[in-house]
Amino acid sequence: MTNTTVKHPPFEPFPLLSNGHLMTIVPTFIPRRFPTLANSERRRIFEVSPGVKLLAQCHWQHERLKHPTLILVHGLEGSADSHSVLGVTIKALARSFNVVRMNMRNCGGTFHMTPTLYDSGMSQDVLWIVNELYREGLKEICLAGWSMGGNIVLKAAAELGERGPETLSAVCAISPAIDLPTCITILEKGFNRVYERHFLTGLKTLLRRKASIFPGIFDLSNLDKINSLKQFDEKYTAYYGGWGSAQTYYEKASALPVMHQIRVPTLVIQAKDDPLIPFCSFESPTLQSEFITLIATDHGGHGGFLQKDVEQESDFDHFWAENRAINFLKSKTSQAFAKSYLEFI
Repeated sequence: MTNTTVKHPPFEPFPLLSNGHLMTIVPTFIPRRFPTLANSERRRIFEVSPGVKLLAQCHWQHERLKHPTLILVHGLEGSADSHSVLGVTIKALARSFNVVRMNMRNCGGTFHMTPTLYDSGMSQDVLWIVNELYREGLKEICLAGWSMGGNIVLKAAAELGERGPETLSAVCAISPAIDLPTCITILEKGFNRVYERHFLTGLKTLLRRKASIFPGIFDLSNLDKINSLKQFDEKYTAYYGGWGSAQTYYEKASALPVMHQIRVPTLVIQAKDDPLIPFCSFESPTLQSEFITLIATDHGGHGGFLQKDVEQESDFDHFWAENRAINFLKSKTSQAFAKSYLEFI
């Protein structure tokens, strides 16, 4: 059965944000400043396959090999500078983690680093970075991701299967898009069309930029006629990504069908009122595993989880899911805090 015995402070939404759409949108506009991060970050390029390079912002502790390492994977249209990524970074550094903020292909201003596009199935990029860091002597490696990035880190852990514990200590996914067929269907309905148009505008802009840098690769002749994500995925994501069709892409890129293969401690945080990801996906038998802990909240929206009160820990804030993620991951490393500190995750 799914591990539901883990303790955590209940999520109480910030006043007036009990609506899933408001909780999804409002937290993205809250100013957050992380002035100390720029002083510690180091740019690093990972060439994950011939001609395909990824940019990561790395934060290393003194004597980095003695510390656990956390790789963070952002969501669709995000980057290593997404506020949620930076929020977890500052908390992880305070708890002795090295942190690697990964930009997925083309994200974070890296259009020129690869002729390829990016998609929800690129777990191989994450695993390449995991293996590279492991070979360098970093033996306790954790993963965390949001939305599309959440799907990717779960898929990566599942693909490792029984070999997972050799390189991974723990995984956390916040609002992960684990079932792409249901996600794409719900995006086409009602108010969710606003989100779809937002994502589609960003993807079209990305594609035009790519075509200007790598002329002759992408056919843009029908781009202006595309008015849904499914059409975009059919014409571009699936075709140029080698998936064949959009439906095949959705099925094979989703983590849900393979999550039963996960063999490392895994935390999934999901709100029942998430407007972008139907909660029915998280009731699937594939999540019924001793390795997977599901924290399901009535409210939280898509990746919002802005809570009413600030927690007692000095550097914890209103971002409840970030606080849960970092305490869970820390508890699964050899440098876990004392049991009294982990009364709650």
